[in-house]
Amino acid sequence: MTAPLTPSESLGAPRTVLRTAHTADLSAAELVAARALMDLAFEGDFSDEDWAHGLGGMHALLHDADGTLLAHGSVVQRRVLHNGRSLRVGYVENVAVHPERQRQGLGGRVMSALERIVGGGYDLGVLSPSDEGEKLYRAHNWVSWPGLVGTLGPRGVEHMPDEEAPMLWNADLDPAHPLLIDWRDGDVF
Repeated sequence: MTAPLTPSESLGAPRTVLRTAHTADLSAAELVAARALMDLAFEGDFSDEDWAHGLGGMHALLHDADGTLLAHGSVVQRRVLHNGRSLRVGYVENVAVHPERQRQGLGGRVMSALERIVGGGYDLGVLSPSDEGEKLYRAHNWVSWPGLVGTLGPRGVEHMPDEEAPMLWNADLDPAHPLLIDWRDGDVF
């Protein structure tokens, strides 16, 4: 059964299809298309390490009626230590919209799908915003972390005073205590 058209679709706006799936359930073609979208949207400033950070979790993929990938984002599990607690974090990665389709609400649809996943399975959401994406995240009630950040790395706790503040969603944390995220190669946040 086909879903009824939304008001914008019935007025001639292109129809889109949103799908969520785990990395393991994506086809090789879907992974290639998502990786290519990252290169296109980030104008070549997106490394293989950046791509790998968004694998192993849930993806939101938005296609047009012809199957072309228009927008993508993913959520992977990470841990943060805060005020003596270890919290399960839905870390949002690899959010991009095709440059010709930006500012049309597609990124918002992807974020809503990712926030549903974060809200249903994690203590809070965290992401590291690009300058271009920050407005989208703020519109979805993500807020900049006002406290100190660091990581629990191979040499123990490493404070990161020069790190740009991550954004949090659905979080009620005391900024008097640092936010320490689990270590990973490449950009920690």
